[in-house]
Amino acid sequence: MRKGNDYILKLRPWSLSTFVVALLAVVLATATQEMFTSFGMQLYFAGFVPAILIAGLMGGAPAGAFATIITVPIVWWAFMPPYFDFGWPTPEDYDSLAMFLLSSALLVCFSQLYREALVILRK
Repeated sequence: MRKGNDYILKLRPWSLSTFVVALLAVVLATATQEMFTSFGMQLYFAGFVPAILIAGLMGGAPAGAFATIITVPIVWWAFMPPYFDFGWPTPEDYDSLAMFLLSSALLVCFSQLYREALVILRK
């Protein structure tokens, strides 16, 4: 097997470094989402989907779930109107949140399956 993707298995699930990587991915996604918002785009979760995938691939399911859990309050507070306030979401916001949670769950599951496949192929 090629050695090109061995970096994915360097971080162990449930380690502190795994959660730090997930937090850094979400911080970078927050900056990206702020850039999208400054251009006038109203895609609340667009910048965070790659962060969930990266966290899931690098740290497994715990890191992907952690990144998903901390993304929801960040988006609700900073990017959904009223900005920088926890106001009641509209029905459209609930739909966006539900779609994000569903897609994040799928991303986390697929990234965990990919990590498990890499472990099997390494043997």
